[in-house]
Amino acid sequence: MKMQRGISVAAAVALLAIAVTGCQKKEAAAPVAETIKLELYYYKQENQEGLKNIVKAFEAANPGITIDMIIIPNDSDAAMSARAAQNDLPDIMQMQSYARVQEYASQGYLVDLTDTEALGRVISSSLPAVTWNGRQYALPMDFAGIGIVYNKKIFSDLNLQPPETYRDLEQVCATLKKNGIVPFAALLKENWSAGHFITLVHTALLKEKNSSPADFIKKMNSGDASYGDVDTKRLFSILDFYRKNMNDNAEEMGGSEQQQSFANGEAAMMVQGLWSYVDARNLNPNLDAGFIPFPVYNDASLNVMYADIDSTFGVSSQSSKEQQDASIQFINWLSSYEGQRLWVQEYKLTHSFIGGQFSALGVPYDDLMNSVAKKGSYPWAFSQYPSEVFEDACKNGAQQYMMHRLSAHDVIERIDAQWEYSVQ
Repeated sequence: MKMQRGISVAAAVALLAIAVTGCQKKEAAAPVAETIKLELYYYKQENQEGLKNIVKAFEAANPGITIDMIIIPNDSDAAMSARAAQNDLPDIMQMQSYARVQEYASQGYLVDLTDTEALGRVISSSLPAVTWNGRQYALPMDFAGIGIVYNKKIFSDLNLQPPETYRDLEQVCATLKKNGIVPFAALLKENWSAGHFITLVHTALLKEKNSSPADFIKKMNSGDASYGDVDTKRLFSILDFYRKNMNDNAEEMGGSEQQQSFANGEAAMMVQGLWSYVDARNLNPNLDAGFIPFPVYNDASLNVMYADIDSTFGVSSQSSKEQQDASIQFINWLSSYEGQRLWVQEYKLTHSFIGGQFSALGVPYDDLMNSVAKKGSYPWAFSQYPSEVFEDACKNGAQQYMMHRLSAHDVIERIDAQWEYSVQ
């Protein structure tokens, strides 16, 4: 019995030693960190590969974080609103500036980014585009302009000068048509470009009424103004002129068709942002283009670029704390030297950070920056409209008008009605 007890005790001691050793080894082993998975929503469909390459570079520099990307290029508000209602917004969201940021911030959907490294690196003039109640709820990313991208070779061959006034533009279009060249590459199959155009002209026409876009929007919000308070006869005559100088099959042309028409020299101009120039240049690497304001007036001093902060990046407050921190890590990385470099090199857009260098993007980008530095710009008023007004009434209204399916009166009436409904 004693021997059996002795053996039992020895065995117990041995087992205890093994157990303790095992515990010590387990405690000493480094914990395996779980990968944080994020979802990034974006709407800018141009140069998608460039943004994907930026995300890949971030993942390589931050191996504990992966980012899945989803795109909803047009009319994404309904999809995002549905996800917000389900408490399932993407962790990182590319949003249009002003109204969209302010709307989401006011509903508590966005994380306050005011004190992040990234916001400390942007130019101060970009901050209003992402501010609500004195705090910043998104990173203002690219500064962009909407105007006329023109083919410099065609202009040179026909001895044409870039138009500085509306009268100049009429003469240029007449010469182009006389020589069998379409003046403006069309984009009417999709509604967003028409929405940009009507708001571009409308914003410029506020100037002769001595009304700033901010004052006009304030009056619209209070019910003390109408979208027809500008010279609507002139507004819609310019839309008519634009439509008459497009491709014959304008209603069948989307973004890719527009860029093809411009890139192959069928059309000499396109009213667009420089995001479209990137795609046109990919189709024709030898494309030599310039960029000018769309001249609404016959006084050249009043024709300035329609330019402002375009896209922003926000972080969803519906995400977990861990996902929010990782998303802010991405936001801060975008503002780093490497992030800025890749944004220009890969996405081929300007950015809002102090000391930005954009000459590598090409002449049209220099034209944009030089024009704004010399003459100033009109703000992107559509970004400050209630989002439903621009998404539904302006985009659809302008498109349907240029397709001869709505009257000018109908368009104004629908914009006013949607605006009144949106601010109730």
